[in-house]
Amino acid sequence: MTAVLAARRTYILPTGVGLIYGLMAFAMLLGAMNYNNNLAFVLTFFLVALGFVAMHQCQRNLVGVDIAFAGVEPVFAGSVAEFRFAVTNPSRSARHRIRLHVDDRDSDMHDLGPGDSTVFTLPVDTAARGRVRLPRFGVHSQYPFELFRAWAWLHMDLAGLVYPRPADDAPPPPPSLLALGHRQHDARGEEDFAGLRRFVTGDSPRHVAWKAYARSGQLMSKRFAGADTSSQWFDFADLAGMDTETRLSILTRWVVDAHRTREDYGLRLPGEEIPPAHGAAHRDRCLEALALHGDGDG
Repeated sequence: MTAVLAARRTYILPTGVGLIYGLMAFAMLLGAMNYNNNLAFVLTFFLVALGFVAMHQCQRNLVGVDIAFAGVEPVFAGSVAEFRFAVTNPSRSARHRIRLHVDDRDSDMHDLGPGDSTVFTLPVDTAARGRVRLPRFGVHSQYPFELFRAWAWLHMDLAGLVYPRPADDAPPPPPSLLALGHRQHDARGEEDFAGLRRFVTGDSPRHVAWKAYARSGQLMSKRFAGADTSSQWFDFADLAGMDTETRLSILTRWVVDAHRTREDYGLRLPGEEIPPAHGAAHRDRCLEALALHGDGDG
C-alpha cells in the first residue's frame, strides 16, 4: 500500500516560534512607521519575506514524498507494535527533518537525499490480543527554521497481529503423550545415530560429541533418529473453570515454553485443531490461532 503526498493534501500552520516571529516583525513595522526609518523598513520587509519563503519551503519539503507500508511484526499484548514505512524522495532536491506520528507517538527524524529511501518505524501501543489497528497516521516537518509546521494525514487502515500475553504463573502443561510411528524427530529419538549438529544451549551434556570437540575445538551435539517421539496436546477444554482470556494466556505460555525446548505439541481450540509439530512456523501458527480465537478475522 503506497501513498504520494500532494500539495492539496498538505496543511501548514505557524508554530509557537513562528507566531512570536510574526509578532516581532509586526512590532518592527510599527516602529519603522513611527520613526520613519528606512533601514528599519528594509529589515522588517526582509524578515517578512524570509517568513514567506520559509512557509513555502516547509510545505514543499513534504509534497511528492512517496510513503509505502513495509510491514509490522506480531507482538505479545502489552508490547509495542512497530509499524514500518518506506519513505522515498523521488525528487532531485533533498528533504529534511521528516517525521511520522500517530496520537502522541513520533518516529525518528530523518533527512532524505535525492532519490533516497529510508524506513521509518512508528511505535503503536497494544493492550489486548487480536488486531492492532492503525487507520491513519501523519507525516510532518518543521523545516526550515521551525517557523511553520507542515503535515498531512494518510488513511491506509493498517493492522498488525497481537498475541495473547503469556501467563506469568501458568500451571504445568499436561504430560507428554507417546506417539508411535510419528515422524522422525532429530531432538527426541535416541535409537539410531543420525550425525552431528551445532551445540545449542540446553542440549544434554551426554549428547555432546567430545571426540569431535577435541579435534576441532567446536562443540557439537549428536543427532539421533527414532520411530517413537513424544508430543503434547495443549487443550482449551483442559482449563475449565477459567475465563477465556486466562485460558488463552496460559496456552500461550505453554506454546512459548514448548517451542523454546523444541518439544512437539499440538493445540486444540473450540472449532480448531492444530496437529503436533515443532519449529518457528508451527509456533507462529499456534500463536496466531490463539490471538484470533473468537475473532471474525480469524
